[in-house]
Amino acid sequence: MPEENNLNQNIKPIKLILLTGLLVGSLDIISAFVDYYIARGGNPFIVLRFIASGIFRNTALTGSGIMYFWGLLFHFIIAYSFTFLFYFIYPKINLIRLNPFLTALLYGLFIWAIMNMVIVPLVFSQPWHYNGIKTIKAALILIVMIGLPLSFIMRKHFSTAKS
Repeated sequence: MPEENNLNQNIKPIKLILLTGLLVGSLDIISAFVDYYIARGGNPFIVLRFIASGIFRNTALTGSGIMYFWGLLFHFIIAYSFTFLFYFIYPKINLIRLNPFLTALLYGLFIWAIMNMVIVPLVFSQPWHYNGIKTIKAALILIVMIGLPLSFIMRKHFSTAKS
């Protein structure tokens, strides 16, 4: 196992952020696809058009297939932003390092709050409304698909970097 610790210690921050952002972004978008398909039974790639509509408005919903690309790009920009932020706050806030499950819960709820109470209302010009199970499900997806992987990956990275 000593070789594994050397590998973890030598991973560069940019590579860690790129790989971790790819992981959590992929987990999150796959969850969104599955959730949409189960809830509506339709083409889950519509989710990407909806994301793109934040910038391209109705054109994204009725436009060409390039809107799938734009939606995926915007999604990953957001996922990487939260990954980048977590990487930089993790070593600075002692409370974060105490319990990875609590950290995942808090960071997932933080992401949910920023996205639903700030970004979506600003981009789509619609206020947030509590929607029972839908709200809880969305928060749980962020906690499990982004918060947990980030917590455990950064915990491992920063603990091996110290030793």
